[in-house]
Amino acid sequence: MRDAEGVISFVGAGPGAADLLTLRGAHRLATADVVVWASSLVPAEVLEHCQEGAVLHDSAGMTLEDVLAVYDAHLGAAIVRLHSGDVSLYSTLTEQMMWCAEHERAFEIVPGVGSLAAAAATAGVELTVPGVAQSAVLTRLGGGRTATSMPDGETVAAFARHGTTMAVYLSAARPESLRGELLAGYAPDTPAVVVAKASWPDETVITTTVDGLADALAASGIRTAALVLVGPALASSGRSRLYDPAYSHGCRRRSAAGATTGRPIPAAKRRRP
Repeated sequence: MRDAEGVISFVGAGPGAADLLTLRGAHRLATADVVVWASSLVPAEVLEHCQEGAVLHDSAGMTLEDVLAVYDAHLGAAIVRLHSGDVSLYSTLTEQMMWCAEHERAFEIVPGVGSLAAAAATAGVELTVPGVAQSAVLTRLGGGRTATSMPDGETVAAFARHGTTMAVYLSAARPESLRGELLAGYAPDTPAVVVAKASWPDETVITTTVDGLADALAASGIRTAALVLVGPALASSGRSRLYDPAYSHGCRRRSAAGATTGRPIPAAKRRRP
């Protein structure tokens, strides 16, 4: 928690909708003296949480050095650096934390609702289904202008061979390449869902298959701010054992034979997590 002056708060702004900002994130904005945000990724409505008089910097046209200069110019100020989605993925957080450590600046990380959670909610799917998929791979398409960012072996094709749920970020601009790599592991009729600008007023959802993905993306005109979900779990049905009457755990005994009513264990006797 921020309890001192001059703290830099790296805040996950959520996937887009202003009301998906966390309570802590909203509080940080409401008490910030300086806010750095990207107009290309974060809707302006999120800034309605800011206090009057807060100094705003749009990082859409800034370099990392420009952003760090803002931090350096406001030594005693409460600063919020707003990142789209959650700061743990594709957020350039590492280099900013390194700068804070080198310059002895206090900082905190305020997590946000990620675009993966928003995309799954918008599409109405669960990413893990018992007996179908219990793992999820989060990755992006290699090559292109950011080819050096991808370590050897971390290709969509390599991950596709696992056959589990995959979420592919930052890749909608190269639909044919994405389709080709996915087909290295998934069957052509494997379900695929494209969600663009999840939770924004103009969000778009396209339901297709791995084989039809390239054509669907090309026809939609979507090139950025899209997440592609792939895997058999997207079109599967199943039931978790956790709530099965025949299953017991630390908070509930298995139901009586032939019954479906739960038999809760008294709170005082439950195993603590």
